[in-house]
Order: sequence, then C-alpha cells, then structure tokens
Amino acid sequence: MLTIGIVANPSSGKDIRRLIGKASVFDNREKQAIVRRAVVGAVNAGAQSIAFMDDSHSIASSALSELSFGKGVRLHNIACPRSATALDTVKAAQQMSELPCAAVLVLGGDGTSRAFVKGWRDATLLSLSTGTNNVFPVICEATVAGSVLGLLASEALPMDEVTRQTKIIDVRIENEADDVALIDAVFTSDSFIGSRALLDADVLVQAVLSRADPTAVGMTSLGGLVESIDEQDEAGLHMVFGPGGRVVSAPIAPGLFADVEVKSIHRIDYARPVEFTGPAILALDGERERVIEAGQKVELVLTRTGPKVVDIRKAMHLAAKRGLFIQ
Repeated sequence: MLTIGIVANPSSGKDIRRLIGKASVFDNREKQAIVRRAVVGAVNAGAQSIAFMDDSHSIASSALSELSFGKGVRLHNIACPRSATALDTVKAAQQMSELPCAAVLVLGGDGTSRAFVKGWRDATLLSLSTGTNNVFPVICEATVAGSVLGLLASEALPMDEVTRQTKIIDVRIENEADDVALIDAVFTSDSFIGSRALLDADVLVQAVLSRADPTAVGMTSLGGLVESIDEQDEAGLHMVFGPGGRVVSAPIAPGLFADVEVKSIHRIDYARPVEFTGPAILALDGERERVIEAGQKVELVLTRTGPKVVDIRKAMHLAAKRGLFIQ
C-alpha cells in the first residue's frame, strides 16, 4: 500500500493581487474543507496511509482531526520549518520523496507547485487551484480528486495509465544555485524584488513560457493571445518586449488588463537555451524571485523532465469502465 501526500499552502490566494485586481480569496478554513473532502474521497477509494505537511497554520492537521478513521489508516506528520514561506513546501517535498508516495495533493497556485518541485522534481502531483496564477493546478471537486489519489495509493489504477510528464524550464544562473519554473520565467527591469507579484507591464523585458494559454491569466495569457501552446505541444515560447512589434491587451492578473508591447515572439525547442545577461529581476511562475546582477549570465532551458501530473478525468473514466466503485 502506497502513501498519499498532502501539502496545503496557507499563503496562497491572499497576496496583493486581491487589492490590485480584486482576485478571489481562499481563506484557510476553505483549504481545510478542501483537504477534508479530498481525504474522505481518498480513504473511500482505498488509501490507508496519508502524509501531510505540518504547515504554519495547521491546515491539514486541523482538517484531519475532524475526521474519524478506521484502525487501518495511518497518518504521517511531515515536519517543516513553519516559516509561512515557500521553504516549508520545499522541505516537506524533500521529506515526502523518502516515502513510498503514490502522488501528492498540492493546494495552491503555480508558485506552490513550483516550490514542491524544487524539493522533489520527479514527484507525481495532483495540484488543485487555490492560488492566484493557476495554470499548473486544476479546478476539480476535492472529493473526486481524493478518490483518484486513493485509487493510485491502493494500486487499483496503474500509475502510467493516468499520469503524464510535464514540461519545465530549467534556470541556470552564473555562480548561483539553479532554479526552475513550471509555466513562465520572466526578466524585468525592476531594481528590486518588492512585493513579488508581477503587475507592471512596463518593466517586462523577456519571457520564456512552457505554455501559452489564452484562457488563463498572467504571462501565459499574454503569449497565448498571440500564439497558443498547450501542455501537449513539444515546444515553448520566447517573447521579447518593447516597441517595434504589436500591442497585446491581456489579463496580466485576475481583474487587471494591460496593453503590452511585444517586439518579437517565436517558438523554442527543447534543450535550446535562451541566454540573458543582467541586470534584471527574474520572476518565476508569476513571482519576482531572483536578482540578476549586471553582467551576470542566465540560461533558460525548456525540457520535458518536470514532475508527472495526474489526469483526473482519465483516471475516473478508467475507474468507471473497470467497475472499481461497484461492489
């Protein structure tokens, strides 16, 4: 019997974009309810071992304390620094990688999933949207998502039938630790990181996207409104901003549009680096993260070596076809 992991980010769905663009708020009580429903679904589908991140707001532990389990269900408390930062997710991911985890439920936005992947790159993820920039996570009723996790943990469904490996952007920074982005890596002309949220279109310099989705918000929308690239496409998109091209009106955040000057845009293949020399601020998956000094070199490389993600719809259709919920 395999374990399922649970990571709930208490900071997701609460940042400055709620003030600037009136984005939706996901409070921690709602996240507790999501975890509770997911665990009910997982246990009903056969999960018997659950590992959860002991986050700074006790989201998962509070949700689990409200449930009654049979003797066969084991709970594993995964300690983390409880710093209320991405470090908690990174450390929890590292510890979960040492367990026989079938898949991990991640509650948050693109940034939360990215933080988990920094700690455990080849994990199998089922990311549910409770953040701001939600391209990597999906929207699904937690009870159903939990049922899929339970089927994987009990090995009622073979992993390779219902998962796929995702694209990822490897970030190589001269004389510094490498980094990653799941959806977009963006160079800006900012002088400092500040509030992290990427809200000012006038500071955009260049971007590399693993997906360009016109139905989303953020940088992926900006690319997708010019040339769409989905998760299945074996390519990415490189954008250079500035005068001399076209002006794209795009939702750069929930409830916030901007007219952005796009100088050039073209597809990029795997393993062909996009090179950049500082100074700049580097934003990863919607948040300004790294300071690039003057003369410092950066390479962005797109590959299909990211985490595996669970296809919820395919999993449930297979489960129904095979009668896995029929007694």
